[in-house]
Amino acid sequence: MERSRVLLVDAAPGALLGRELERLLGHGLAVTLNLRRVADGAGARADWGGRVDFTDFDPFDEAALLAETVRDGLGHHAVKSRAGVPLRAAFLAGATRPGLAHPLRVIGRAGAGTDHVELAAAARHGVTVTHTPGSNADAVAEFALAQLLALTRGLRSYDEAAHRGEWRAATAPPEELSELTLGIVGPGRIGLALAGRASALGMEVQAFSRRPATTSGPSAPDLAPASTPQPAPASAPRPNRSLPDLLATSDVVSLHLPLTPETRGLIGRAELALMRPGAILLNTARGGIVDEQALADALRDPAHPLAAAAVDTFEHEHAAFASPLFGLPNALLTPHVAGMTRTAMATAALRCADHIAALLAWRPEGIPVVTA
Repeated sequence: MERSRVLLVDAAPGALLGRELERLLGHGLAVTLNLRRVADGAGARADWGGRVDFTDFDPFDEAALLAETVRDGLGHHAVKSRAGVPLRAAFLAGATRPGLAHPLRVIGRAGAGTDHVELAAAARHGVTVTHTPGSNADAVAEFALAQLLALTRGLRSYDEAAHRGEWRAATAPPEELSELTLGIVGPGRIGLALAGRASALGMEVQAFSRRPATTSGPSAPDLAPASTPQPAPASAPRPNRSLPDLLATSDVVSLHLPLTPETRGLIGRAELALMRPGAILLNTARGGIVDEQALADALRDPAHPLAAAAVDTFEHEHAAFASPLFGLPNALLTPHVAGMTRTAMATAALRCADHIAALLAWRPEGIPVVTA
């Protein structure tokens, strides 16, 4: 029986590559590895030659991605990515076109977000989309906590001054975390993980969900169900039924929502104006949730209540990376790395391999699937 073909668009990095390949091969899948984002391409060829096929292309070039997916009319049954490579209607139509020996059936994302996939088009073409919700919840929660600490204690400004040889004393002593209220917008797995950590440090924590009753358990509707249950935090955040009220009563606001038509632009000029004087905004969710121009304008205005922001996700990323936040000293910017710990990336890669194999074997029971 011919093996199902999988195109590994961007593999797990470093030593995790071998674990991911072994997992896919162990499921009996035929793997094509894209070397473009592999640090040691020559080493990968030496280690895996004869067991996997190789290609080398820019996955963010839609034409190149489609060409490699359907090369020689063979096609691939599944495409796996981790960096949110855009998979739009034109690609989906081409990868499932009549005449391909192996038309696309499954898209796997080693991560939670699936806004890079045009879900309605995937459904039209019979392509199932799976992901790994919860795989990086602890990693992102830790990162959001690091953002919070860096901004509340002014670590970046002290570091920059010290590197210039300046001994800079605090002009105004900051508040301790136990004096602050944290508002979580989107109490899904990540939001609840952050809530537990912040509560342990003495913060008062409240949360707003666009859907009712999402702060008391692990299966919050802000994200699709995970394949394995996630533990609830020791201290659930206090629910707040109104986003405006949460913004007005929180010293720090952290966003943990998927990007959907309903959440795009959720935090704009009007919402930012509601925040407490000296407030901080954290975004480790998706860039499109926040109006970046409105955020930049607020951070430039010394009279605006918002004092600082930490942003890990942007409207335009990777080769198209651009933002009006560039150059603002009160904006802490990082390149979408919140979930990139060794444990989180390994969990996502291996879980995604298992999901792809199960779906290709027509065993969808218990596999998280995303629909439009």
